[in-house]
Amino acid sequence: MTEKKHEKKKEIEREEEVMETRAEAVAEAEVEEQVSAEIEALKRQLEKAEAKVSEFKDSWMRSQAELQNYRKRVERDNELARIMMKGDLVKKILPLLDDLERAVQNRPEGNSWADGIELIVRKFLATLEGEGVKKIEAEGAAFDPNFHEAISSEHHEDFESGQVIEVVRNGYMLGDHVIRPALVRVAQ
Repeated sequence: MTEKKHEKKKEIEREEEVMETRAEAVAEAEVEEQVSAEIEALKRQLEKAEAKVSEFKDSWMRSQAELQNYRKRVERDNELARIMMKGDLVKKILPLLDDLERAVQNRPEGNSWADGIELIVRKFLATLEGEGVKKIEAEGAAFDPNFHEAISSEHHEDFESGQVIEVVRNGYMLGDHVIRPALVRVAQ
């Protein structure tokens, strides 16, 4: 009987081991389910966080682009304002240049003061050119209302219709902006 008891004891121990193994397997399965559920939850959190990061990055990049565009626009507006202010000042000074040029055209021969006026006119023009002011070349050119202002239209044999016959008053540009159009006579 001892052997039977011994076998029975071994059988009970094996059953206990099997039950322990099953319990451990069940426990491991539960732990795996919990871990799997936690992993899934963490994956969802990560996806949400990545979506927010992407959204914030896009928003930041748009903001940066808007800031750069704003800076460029402000610089462009400031440059335009500077050109317009310079143009306004030059426009006020141009009648003085016109008077000096008329004085040079009608100067008496052999007077040294007349040579001085011519020197002043050249310095005046050089200073304006240094500031970006250019004279509009018009004589003999085709009439362009963007650069010329016609004061008369005449029949002239030496010029084709629409050509500038004579410049009555010079026109000037500052960069690409017309400060004052040239006053011209145009052939019919």
